[in-house]
Amino acid sequence: KPQTPETEKKGIKAWIMKKVMERAGAGVPSADRITLLRDADGDGVLDARTVFLKGLHSPFGMALVGNTLYVANADGIVRVPYKTGATEITEAPQKVAPLPAGLNHHWTKNIIASSDGSKLYATVGSNSNVGENGMEIEVNRAAILEVDLKSGNTRLFASGLRNPNGMAWEPQTGVLWTVVNERDEIGSDLVPDYLTSVKDGGFYGWPYSYYGQNVDERIKPPRPDLVAKAIAPDYALGAHVAALGLTFAEGAKLGPVFANGAFIGQHGSWNRKPLSGYNVVYVPFANGKPNGKPLEVLTGFVDKDGNALGRPVGVAIDKTGALLVADDVGNVIWRVHAVAQ
Repeated sequence: KPQTPETEKKGIKAWIMKKVMERAGAGVPSADRITLLRDADGDGVLDARTVFLKGLHSPFGMALVGNTLYVANADGIVRVPYKTGATEITEAPQKVAPLPAGLNHHWTKNIIASSDGSKLYATVGSNSNVGENGMEIEVNRAAILEVDLKSGNTRLFASGLRNPNGMAWEPQTGVLWTVVNERDEIGSDLVPDYLTSVKDGGFYGWPYSYYGQNVDERIKPPRPDLVAKAIAPDYALGAHVAALGLTFAEGAKLGPVFANGAFIGQHGSWNRKPLSGYNVVYVPFANGKPNGKPLEVLTGFVDKDGNALGRPVGVAIDKTGALLVADDVGNVIWRVHAVAQ
């Protein structure tokens, strides 16, 4: 039976979270594999479906660099040889670098390659809401790590990001951007999840402050020295929308309105009334920065009784320019394309 990483200590809080998450459609164990979905002729209809790679441990992020496929498991990055056109990889995954594991309050690990293919950047979420389990277990967490693929060495690239997930390179500037899930339990309207550029060595506040230098008074002892350095993110997405997926538009194949900006998969809230998220939005950009209010691209994931019919996660652009959306509750891949005129 597929297993999921341990996500919370036992107790009343864990029990409540489990029940609420089940109503939101979450809590399905990982299949511990990668499934290949191939559309060889680009007509938007699946041609083949095969089990591509087995024997993984709650995989989330993938990155193809040359003829090597890198996969982010819950506990580390592995690699396997990749051959164009293959329908299965039978070689055993080889370890590249470990990632913080054990108790995984946030277990998803995403990766993206540098433009020259020499490095990977890996997201690692916090082991708690706001450090309540002790900061000693937050080493190299709430962070983006940089992994040198030649040596396997890992360094802290950016920190204070409570639960970063989707990452993408902004095409005009080449700057790394990410979406981040912020903290819980201070109301339905705080704290906004956000989209932000990522600075090498940057500190973004968690757990001592949020959205720049807004101090979280729950954190003891306080760290005014770190709060003073906290970088305010670029763009607020809304409280508890649970932004997970991120990709940038590639030209105007989805129409001129969607030619320059970011598509974001929002998994949706589990602890907010009314619900927030449960959609895919588009944030327009100009000169490498967000420029305007978000536009809804894909909706309809919640029924009239508040039950989740689906929850968007990853987003990607296919070779035809259509937007692909992974839905881990509906267990489908949605394809959004421009309507022929």
